[in-house]
Amino acid sequence: MNQKEFYKSPAWKRCRANFVRSCDGLCMRCLASGIYKPGKVVHHRVHLTDENVNDPAVSLNPGNLELLCQDCHNAEHHAHRQRRFRFGADGNLTIIDD
Repeated sequence: MNQKEFYKSPAWKRCRANFVRSCDGLCMRCLASGIYKPGKVVHHRVHLTDENVNDPAVSLNPGNLELLCQDCHNAEHHAHRQRRFRFGADGNLTIIDD
């Protein structure tokens, strides 16, 4: 099973629903800072790959999951991306997104 199929599987849907309930539906990172914000994304701490998606110790393990709001999830996935810059024709600095 590939990652796309995994996220549509009944096993993942059950795991995800149970995990969201166990977190009371709140973003775990925001809550750790005293902020009450709804979680939207069940994030795998060890990111899923084609090699580990079929390993339930990674893909379905609650210890590998984190409920995040969209802002925290975006920060997680974009934190490691290096931003590149250049000067535009007008002389202003421009961010080049990958």
